[in-house]
Amino acid sequence: MFTGIVTAKGVVRAVSGETDRRFSIESSYDPDTIDIGASISHAGVCLTVVEKSASSSGGLHVVEVSPETLDRTTLGEWTVGRQMNLERSLRMGDELGGHLVTGHIDGLGEIVNRVDDGDWLKLDIRAPASVARFVAEKGSIAVDGVSLTVNAVEKDVFSLMIIPHTAQVTTIGQLQIGAHVNLEVDLMARYAARLMQAED
Repeated sequence: MFTGIVTAKGVVRAVSGETDRRFSIESSYDPDTIDIGASISHAGVCLTVVEKSASSSGGLHVVEVSPETLDRTTLGEWTVGRQMNLERSLRMGDELGGHLVTGHIDGLGEIVNRVDDGDWLKLDIRAPASVARFVAEKGSIAVDGVSLTVNAVEKDVFSLMIIPHTAQVTTIGQLQIGAHVNLEVDLMARYAARLMQAED
């Protein structure tokens, strides 16, 4: 379980495999603090650490990704040099700064508009129908693992206003029109919709 509060940016240093892949990720995380088998959110996708080592900037960790995850997330697009948002898994007693995020992606969104207003950034994202029905104005959504508040919704497109800090310390500020992003809807919205279905 995660909170959608990014604690580091990682970069792909090596890729191997075809059907399933292994990614070597470099970040500021100290490898001595990461257990083999630990869960780390990579651009919103919960992945398991299978190897680790030290590097000049902190550490390297290796994750293995299944064909289904490659097909259903942006990870299938990853190549050497790709940056991603990282978050260590939530521990009991940690501050819940964002909202509860599982690391299981609901669908891919597409950036359809970007407006830079000084240091602020406005993004419009088109969501697939399976995701759009859960998106509500002023509700929460995880975009590439970042907990964000929905500014407005019009049909299958929702808008986000990104503060300068978030644009700087995450990959959200790098997103351009046409880019794909991993979307995870708010758990509360998902269960509320399921409850309404059960009552019909």
